[in-house]
Amino acid sequence: MSGWVIKETLGGLGPTVAIKDTIDVAGWPTRAGSRAFEHCVPATDHAEVVQALLTGGWQVVGKTVLHELAFGVTGINEWAGTALNPMAPDRIVGGSSSGSAAVVAQGAADLALGTDTGGSVRMPAACCGIFGLKPTFARLSRQGVQPVSTSLDCVGPMARDIGVIVAAMAAMDGTFKPQSARADYRVGVVQVDCEPQVQAALDKALARSGWRSQLVSLDGLATAFEAALTVINIETWAAFGQYTGKGLLGADVEARLARAADTTKEQQVRAEQVRNAFTSQVDALLESFDALVLPSLPRLPPLLEDVIGGAPVLDLTRFLRPFNLTGHPALTMPVLCGEGPLMAGLQLIGRKHDDELLCAMASGLSARL
Repeated sequence: MSGWVIKETLGGLGPTVAIKDTIDVAGWPTRAGSRAFEHCVPATDHAEVVQALLTGGWQVVGKTVLHELAFGVTGINEWAGTALNPMAPDRIVGGSSSGSAAVVAQGAADLALGTDTGGSVRMPAACCGIFGLKPTFARLSRQGVQPVSTSLDCVGPMARDIGVIVAAMAAMDGTFKPQSARADYRVGVVQVDCEPQVQAALDKALARSGWRSQLVSLDGLATAFEAALTVINIETWAAFGQYTGKGLLGADVEARLARAADTTKEQQVRAEQVRNAFTSQVDALLESFDALVLPSLPRLPPLLEDVIGGAPVLDLTRFLRPFNLTGHPALTMPVLCGEGPLMAGLQLIGRKHDDELLCAMASGLSARL
């Protein structure tokens, strides 16, 4: 499947944008990839980010499929449809903004909007070999976006060219001021365990970057990953728990929501303590660096047939979710990985509201590569 759930044109003759089906477009239903919303009425108003793009001359060309309720990382959706990975059709496209990444990687849209609660923009972007930005938390409006209440979720753009993301951010956020790339960035390279070919791809990119780099540790990364899972479980259960037990949800999402319902108050309190501690740790590191660098994913996208057969996938987000917990801007960009068609993802983490700097860094590195 191509990745579309609705494919028709809305707007003028400007650059094209596809919209994840958790974001309202007036006149179209917002079904969040779920049978639970099969009969919902069309939205009456555009989400604020959609309206901003239309006002800026962008052309909305459709809505995209996703992992059901944006609560999964594979992109497999038996009800709404499963997008294929244009870079490697035998591998998962990633989730939850699966269709958004797929249509951009296909070249069917210049830009796509996704949402990122636990890596849901960056993971499919990395799987499909494109750019994806999770802005600073709350920098882009979430009016007209599901779920209504969240402390993690961000609307984020994906594109094949970082310049398209910059243009979209400027259209959606009047405070976004594009920057020119420099040659003297200082980066902290976070030491993590990942597949050798992923590490080699990052090392090669950094060697060509011209940046001044220093190895650093983020001791709280694993704990922050678990805490982020706790928070997303609490907030997703609050948003969608009412639809369980009614035969309306796919088996994987039904099971995840059932587990989420068992999250305790003590776990929630501990997660918030971890949020505060890890945020302080990241902030402290960023006092010495323009950005932190680490892989987007610890390994290459797994084979679709293996995932369908039950292969674990949650570990794929262990370098992504921690920065939803803290709210820092995070950007994934593709870097060459060996001689095959696959790309690895290099992730940049910046100071809060330094989204422009991350985009400039990605632009400069992309030109060098």
